[in-house]
Amino acid sequence: MKRTMTWTTAFLASCTLLLAACGGGNTDTSNTGTNTATNTSTTSISGPIPIGIAFAQTSNVALLGQEGVAGAKIAEKYFNDQGGINGKKIKLIFQDAGGDEAGAINAFQTLINKDKVVGIIGPTLSQQAFSAAPIAERAKTPVIGASTTAKGVPEIGDYIARVSASVSVVAPNSVKAALKQNPNIKKVAVFYAQNDAFNKSETEIFQKTVKDQGLELVTVQKFQTTDTDFQAQATNALNLKPDLIIISGLAADGGNLVRQLRELGYKGTIIGGNGLNSSNVLSVCKALCDGVMIAQAYSPEHPGEINAAFRKAYVEQYKKEPPQFSAQAFTAVQVYVEALKALDQKTKINTLPIDKLRTELNKQILAGKYKTPLGEISFTPEGEIVQKDFYVAQIKMEKDGNNGKFAFLK
Repeated sequence: MKRTMTWTTAFLASCTLLLAACGGGNTDTSNTGTNTATNTSTTSISGPIPIGIAFAQTSNVALLGQEGVAGAKIAEKYFNDQGGINGKKIKLIFQDAGGDEAGAINAFQTLINKDKVVGIIGPTLSQQAFSAAPIAERAKTPVIGASTTAKGVPEIGDYIARVSASVSVVAPNSVKAALKQNPNIKKVAVFYAQNDAFNKSETEIFQKTVKDQGLELVTVQKFQTTDTDFQAQATNALNLKPDLIIISGLAADGGNLVRQLRELGYKGTIIGGNGLNSSNVLSVCKALCDGVMIAQAYSPEHPGEINAAFRKAYVEQYKKEPPQFSAQAFTAVQVYVEALKALDQKTKINTLPIDKLRTELNKQILAGKYKTPLGEISFTPEGEIVQKDFYVAQIKMEKDGNNGKFAFLK
């Protein structure tokens, strides 16, 4: 039983709800109902099987959330074309989780109580998950995180899992790759967004890796995900002449920080964290993105029939290679589809009341093994993804400075 963080996160969620009700958030939560833990229908599902998607479609987090939406929509079409759940179609229900805790809470409450989904994929940020996931836990509604990688997310509760590998597994790979590329790196400067739970978690891993590799951590500079001007922090760091800079932020702020570091004359290696792991960052720093290294939990070149199908569909629609967040969202939908199919073969899911269906579905999710675009995955009893394959990519911009790609290092 994974109860380590349930009471703490439930308390934090309650505090966030009180703040939102007093105007502390920018998302309207007035239509969410009054009892998130017990307002659950006992009727069964008669039409398409609803799966909730709670990604950021607005705010400064939308650059990441939009990639998740793209991957989920491709999965919806692909699996329905393949026959859905033993002949029954799935229907994705989208709610905008925005970029803050109140937005995620509102999205989760609406999906559970109004839309009556069998499970939820989301939210975009770990910061949001620590507030919104306890709501699903109390309602006994499965949640699969597709981009929540901070320490402690699966431990929120028994109904919380993720297909996004922990930052502690992924982040060190980029530092090791940078050292392999340039063994002369000695001095490291770290930047991180202090107002985001994931980035605070990620920077701790990066800083530990720097020390474990025998490197000198010359400075740690803080910023906000909403910042656009980084001249002071960048100048302070560059005065210490670092050989390597590591950034834990999101696509918009992280991309602007990369741009300003290069404009100030920094020519050394830059590592971006998972928040910069988006093709949308290219439009922010443009030509100055060139050379940034980012650890990856997905490669478009991963062998396998399902990844080939996903990659083909994504390229046909968007004219570029699929990014990690899209692949993880596709994978999350796939896990729901395959778990629902397995469950339907035992007991017809349209005969189960929604509360019973959610409980049995959660058990099936954790018990399954899945061949996905990420490779073969499964889950620990706590809901943590078990994944074998990881990568490091380096951004390569074209001469026009407007287009580029993530080139995977061998």
